[in-house]
Amino acid sequence: MSDELMELLDRALYARTGLLVGEHTSALRLFNGFLEGWPDLSVEVFGSTLVLYDYSDHPAESINPLTEVRTHLTSRLPWVKAVIVKTRSAADSLGGRPDARRGVLVQGSEPERSITENGVRYALDLTLNQDASFYLDARNLRTWLKETLNGKTLLNAFAYTGSLGVAALAGGAVRVVQADRNGRFLMLAENSAALNGFPKERHEVRPEDFFNTAAHFKRSGELFDCVIVDPPFFSATSRGRVDLERESQRVINKVRPLVKDGGRLIAINNALFLSGAEYTRQLQELCADGYLAVEELIPVPEDCTGYPATRVGVPPVDPAPFNHSTKIAVIKVKRKAPKLE
Repeated sequence: MSDELMELLDRALYARTGLLVGEHTSALRLFNGFLEGWPDLSVEVFGSTLVLYDYSDHPAESINPLTEVRTHLTSRLPWVKAVIVKTRSAADSLGGRPDARRGVLVQGSEPERSITENGVRYALDLTLNQDASFYLDARNLRTWLKETLNGKTLLNAFAYTGSLGVAALAGGAVRVVQADRNGRFLMLAENSAALNGFPKERHEVRPEDFFNTAAHFKRSGELFDCVIVDPPFFSATSRGRVDLERESQRVINKVRPLVKDGGRLIAINNALFLSGAEYTRQLQELCADGYLAVEELIPVPEDCTGYPATRVGVPPVDPAPFNHSTKIAVIKVKRKAPKLE
């Protein structure tokens, strides 16, 4: 079984050869075990730091295989300076080490604190959360934002660590508002903006509930050229609930009044068990009144989805017409003409 896993890892490395050259300051998914043959493991690279995600049901039994994986990968990637292991099924502590879900540094002394993608620097805190504080599957969307929002305004709801808003700033956005309930996450957004030298007056962070943010801008009457909604799979607060399988339309309807006429609303849905066909149906239902129109779908990069030569698994439900369970749609917004008195 160990030999089988090493063969899968080597196949994944070979497919990503073009992404592994250069100065090793960028980030990529090195192995997507769910789709590349080993569901208990996922591997990401951030600069010179390797992050291993252990998804096994019995993590204590996977310690030796993970050690083999680490040895195997670092022998092939000698520029790796640090390794972090995140154990998703861990109890509050594993082997006396707290916060195993958020990650334990098992090799090296200092994990990477920033990466560069498409000429933009992003601050990292690789043990801030169960993920690595930076979503690799949104890389193409960051490129789109950088190329599209010059001179525009953006509201990034559910901003998390703000990489989408920072990409917009890098593209010349004149005003970016990043909102998230967790102020610790938004500190990374501010750090990223500072790394790139963006003026503070162009970048506002709002540590507050989504429903409060939507209500504030509706009251103020401020409209944005672009609004992004990228909610977590499920969350509930005193102001309302977000359920991506059943209520994505409700979230979109909350922010569509905040978009200028001719502006764009970017809807992201990462519900693993929501098919692409069903999400498309939900979007088409929203567009039936003629005031919204799906303009384009933004694909997830191949290092995240796996490559034709490496994919051996299939997702739980078919994401088509999207290429991944992270479903990203750009929606053009038309506003109703004001009523004449």
